[in-house]
Amino acid sequence: MNAYQQKWVEILQNAGLPGWDVKAVSDGVYVEMPHVTDLKLIRDILPETLAALSLDIDVPKSRLKFHFHNGYEKFDYVLNPNSEDLGLL
Repeated sequence: MNAYQQKWVEILQNAGLPGWDVKAVSDGVYVEMPHVTDLKLIRDILPETLAALSLDIDVPKSRLKFHFHNGYEKFDYVLNPNSEDLGLL
C-alpha cells in the first residue's frame, strides 16, 4: 500500500461513518456501505467531498481508484486519473 492510499484509508476509517467498511485493495480503496445507502447521492457529491477531505493529505498524490458498494449496486471513481483512465491512449 502506498502512502497516498494509506492516508485515504485512514481518513475514511476515522470519518465516523457508521456501517462503512473501508479497506485497501490492490488498485485502491474499497468502501462497503450499508444496504440503504443511496449510491446516486454518494456519486453526485463525491468529487466535492473528496476535495474537501484531501486538504489534510500532505503526501504526494497519485492515481487512486475507489470502489463503492452498498450490497446491491456498485460504482468506481478514479481520483487523479491517468491518460488511460481519460481515454487518451
